[in-house]
Amino acid sequence: MLRVKICGIMTPAQGKEIARLGANAIGFICVEKSPRYVTPEQIRQITRVLPQETDRIGVFMNHKLETIVSTVETSGLTSVQLHGSESVEFCQQVRSALPATELIKAFRVESAETLKSTQNYTSVVDWLLLDAYHPNLGGGTGLILDWETLSAFKPDRPWFLAGGLTPANLAAALNALSPHGIDLSSGVEISPGYKDLAKVAALFEAIVH
Repeated sequence: MLRVKICGIMTPAQGKEIARLGANAIGFICVEKSPRYVTPEQIRQITRVLPQETDRIGVFMNHKLETIVSTVETSGLTSVQLHGSESVEFCQQVRSALPATELIKAFRVESAETLKSTQNYTSVVDWLLLDAYHPNLGGGTGLILDWETLSAFKPDRPWFLAGGLTPANLAAALNALSPHGIDLSSGVEISPGYKDLAKVAALFEAIVH
């Protein structure tokens, strides 16, 4: 089954409805400089209304270990996504500190070397995530990955495809590649953090067809 993560949720009402529409993973931005940032307490308010089986993924970028641990403990997250330049050693530290929490390592794909570097992490994380590279922005850019570059990407961990996915281009992406999950944010938004529920519904229509 395709894992569908809608990221950058900011209100309980949107989280609940997006889960109802079919998202089996909800993402929360824990990066304070992001326009989609939510506090641990805000995350907790949203996770309370989600179905129990919905994955709750916190997105961190070069945070301190103690901040990640504290946020997980406060907010009810089930997964940690590291979206910065975190080292293999740091991933191991997160794994040791939060052994029951799923660990996802994201990579902003700038070149073939980026894809090669993912091999160093597969023994210490549960999932990989590939996002589009932007020199100044960490994510939610709407930039589309070069799918042809990814055609030979066959890691020994499941992986999310992110980067500029929309209901309109999703079928083409899934025809070109075989990710185990997809991650959307700006592609189903009206404005940062505020999702267009009609686009979310159209996304699941595209998956079915």
